[in-house]
Amino acid sequence: MPAHEFKASEYAKFDSVNAWIETSLVKQDASLASCLEANATAQLEDIDVAPNEGKFHYLLAKMNKVKRVLEIGTLGGYSAIWFAKAVAPVGGKVITLEFEPEHAKVARSNIANAGFADVVEVRVGKALDTLKKMREDGEEGFDYVFIDADKSNNAGYLKYALEFAHVGTVIVVDNVVRQGKVLEDKDAHSEGQRKAFEFLKGEKRVECTALQTVGPKGWDGFAVAMVVE
Repeated sequence: MPAHEFKASEYAKFDSVNAWIETSLVKQDASLASCLEANATAQLEDIDVAPNEGKFHYLLAKMNKVKRVLEIGTLGGYSAIWFAKAVAPVGGKVITLEFEPEHAKVARSNIANAGFADVVEVRVGKALDTLKKMREDGEEGFDYVFIDADKSNNAGYLKYALEFAHVGTVIVVDNVVRQGKVLEDKDAHSEGQRKAFEFLKGEKRVECTALQTVGPKGWDGFAVAMVVE
């Protein structure tokens, strides 16, 4: 059996353990549950972070006393709401970038329903173009950057993340394992993740690692970096 394939019984066990973790430790309030329901109703792809992963980002942001978050890849706003909960109510700001106007529309509605319309700003367009404009406008000072968009451009997103960062900024890149395909496939997403790792490996300004995960959405993982100079 290839390394990236699991039996159905193994996936069922992943789901059961994940459900136990979430019911035991993750308090998902009505706004978060409503967000996922609205995303499903709008027929958005089911690729939001899992609730326990959302809580992980929330805790990581709280631990680092994060005030400004840059998120690349909004979808329906689920992870943006987790970030908003971490940075609010004392002057926090989340800027999240989304390519699809319809996704942004759903996200803005979900964010407003959660009470964070003044905290979260959704910007629409190609992320690299938006990031370039932000740089030209002199925007900087993000404490946390979450990269969860098209994987083919991850190295470019990381370069901008460092331009907007300062010593201590946390950068998280999602979906870096992709069922093990990152080692095998030659598709743009896998190649993009490999280029991202090559960039991080050669970047002296960060210290980083990556973790593999299993859960309802299969075998995946994320990279975590911290700006050190």
